[in-house]
Amino acid sequence: MVATCLHLVGFVSSFVGWIGVIVTTATNEWVVTCGYTITTCRKMDELGSKGLWADCVMATGLYHCKPLVDILILPGYVQACRALMIAATVLGLPAVLLLLTVLPCIRMGHEPGAAKYRRSQLGGILLILLALCGIIATIWFPVSAHRETTIVSFGYSLYTGWIGSALCLFGGSVIVCCSGDAQSFGENRFYYASGSSSPTHAKSAHV
Repeated sequence: MVATCLHLVGFVSSFVGWIGVIVTTATNEWVVTCGYTITTCRKMDELGSKGLWADCVMATGLYHCKPLVDILILPGYVQACRALMIAATVLGLPAVLLLLTVLPCIRMGHEPGAAKYRRSQLGGILLILLALCGIIATIWFPVSAHRETTIVSFGYSLYTGWIGSALCLFGGSVIVCCSGDAQSFGENRFYYASGSSSPTHAKSAHV
C-alpha cells in the first residue's frame, strides 16, 4: 500500500513538473535584461527579456518580440539549450504514458507484476533524464546570457523551469527507488483466505 501511494505521488509530481517544463520551453521570459536600473529602463523603454525563441522589449503598453529564426548566427548556448529543452519535453510523453499504464486503477488483462515493474522503472528513468536536461538548460542559459548582456533579474520562465525540473527529478527518483519489488508490483496487497464460506472473509497481507 505504501509503495502504491509513493508511486501515485511520484506520478502526480512528475506530471505537474513536465507541464512546467513545457511552459518554460514555449515562453521567452527567461532573463530580464537592462543596461541601467529597472526603473530607468522602464522609463526609457529599454527593459528587455531574452528567451530561447525571441528577444523581447517590454515597454509601457507594448510587448514587442523579435524572433530568433536565423540559426546560423545564434550563439551556441541558445541552440544547445533549445535542444535540451525540446529533448526534455519529448521525453516526458513516453514517460507519462508508461506510468499511466501501471497505475493501480488501470488493469491490462492478467499482466504479471514484473512487466509493470519494468515499465515503471523505465518511466522513472526517463523522468530523471528529463529533469537533468531541464536543469542543465535553465542554469546554462542565464550564465551564458550574462556574459553577453546585463541581467537584472530572472524571468518567470526560468523559475517555472527550475520548479518543473525539480518536481520531475523528485517524482522520477521516488518511482525508481520506492516502487517495491518486481514480483509484488501492482498486485493487490490483500487476498481472501480460501475455504471460507462465511460472509466475513479473513484477509491476509502479502509480505
